[in-house]
Amino acid sequence: MSSSGRKHRQESAPLHKASEPKFELLTVDLSENLGRTPRPIITEYDPKKRTARTELGDLVLVKYKCHSNNVPTSMTNGSTLPLVSSTALADQEAGGYNPFEHRRLEHPTTDAETLIHLLKGSLGTGILAMPLAFKNSGLFFGLIATCIIGLICTYCIHILVKCSHILCRRMKVPSLGFADVAEVAFMAGPKSVRQFSTLARAIINSFLVIDLLGCCCVYISFVAKNAKMVGDVVFEHDIDLRFYMLSLLPLLIAVNLIRNLKYLAPFSMVANILMAVGMVITFFYVFRDGLPAVGDRPSFASFETLPIYFGTAIFALEGVGVVMPLENNMKTPTHFIGCPGVLNTGMFFVVSLYAGVGFFGYLKYGDATMDSVTLNLPKELLAQSVNIMIAIAIFLTYALQFYVPMEIIWKALKHRFTSRPLLAESSIRIFLVCATMAVAIAVPNIGPFISLVGAVCLSTLGLMFPSFIELVVLWESGLGRFNWILWKNLFIISFGVLGFVTGTITSLHEMSASK
Repeated sequence: MSSSGRKHRQESAPLHKASEPKFELLTVDLSENLGRTPRPIITEYDPKKRTARTELGDLVLVKYKCHSNNVPTSMTNGSTLPLVSSTALADQEAGGYNPFEHRRLEHPTTDAETLIHLLKGSLGTGILAMPLAFKNSGLFFGLIATCIIGLICTYCIHILVKCSHILCRRMKVPSLGFADVAEVAFMAGPKSVRQFSTLARAIINSFLVIDLLGCCCVYISFVAKNAKMVGDVVFEHDIDLRFYMLSLLPLLIAVNLIRNLKYLAPFSMVANILMAVGMVITFFYVFRDGLPAVGDRPSFASFETLPIYFGTAIFALEGVGVVMPLENNMKTPTHFIGCPGVLNTGMFFVVSLYAGVGFFGYLKYGDATMDSVTLNLPKELLAQSVNIMIAIAIFLTYALQFYVPMEIIWKALKHRFTSRPLLAESSIRIFLVCATMAVAIAVPNIGPFISLVGAVCLSTLGLMFPSFIELVVLWESGLGRFNWILWKNLFIISFGVLGFVTGTITSLHEMSASK
């Protein structure tokens, strides 16, 4: 039958019959949702990827609406418009779309479970480096600056989540990830930024990979230094730090060949218990013989060392990489950024704990403060047990940090390895673990490396990108009286750029000097 004949039959036939399932074409009125003239839907076959390359209408409908409604893209049969139940369609259109009512979660998390995950995602090796951060900032300046940075980071997470909710309602999809939010925001934003939608997604995924693999490098250095503290006492010999790092490689490869998060959950539980016990013992030694007077420590260090502080603090406090997965899997997502809300409660606890560890750790050890506060503990059995517990906890956490970047990389490469995907994935995992080991051996000084990771990746992901996304999302609907949203976001972006540039330069200088 010719295309004109099919078209005539579609126009003349009734849409529904009583005896047939009710289906209709799912369409999106982009002019209504986005407040402007819709872009044309253009589909072009890409011979390299063996698939269709689409523009705005196809991308939104197929990539987001088709998947979120559990409709396989194969049902489109070459069309760019997937079929869904007309009942579901009516529910979406009636009375405004509520994305939270359309989320299909097999095992949604409660508020308490989400809070625990948020704390776990924000509490890591960074907390042990906070006394060193205060050494580079000064006692009271570090205390005030840590609270301010924590407030800004929390606010930026609020921005990201709110923009996600706005875009979910506009596009009528239940949920969006971090990279999805950026891509859809640019794709549906002003004409001048639409061409950067794919680039925005690529940058976020790339920086998430760099950030989390950077954390893995930091974890190797941290575990090796703590193992050296104990090993040198036991063997009564000064063994090179790189030997301890290399001894971890077979164990790291074995653990990271585990592909299912379900089997990694016990490792996470053990790591949390060991970290909690280790912090209690650490505070015992900090307060055991009393604390010096606050006047014995400088309130402000120097402008030259502030970038190191900034990078370390951002690395410690910023948990933007885990925010969207947590919010998207909540049973009651409206409680995430409510008042007090899961986010506010969790970040208040995180900022308070980090500020307390940094303040009292630097007050106790002063200029003798090392990269990790556990390295300042005395050569006693109980104190050395802290080094062992923290080292084991961080070692077990490596696999969880490694999981996300591996997923991003494997999704981008798996279409090239259709014949032996299991062998290919295992090879990539082993290669990435060896790569993180090589970086850790080349840069054994953990302090500047923490600062470098924080300055490069987290300043961009946690501060700059949420501000850019909010500007793009609200550009045509208005930026408030006197454009206060614009000026506010420009301030946050400038703050992120300052930390990015100064932290990167100073960290590279410190890393070069340490060699």
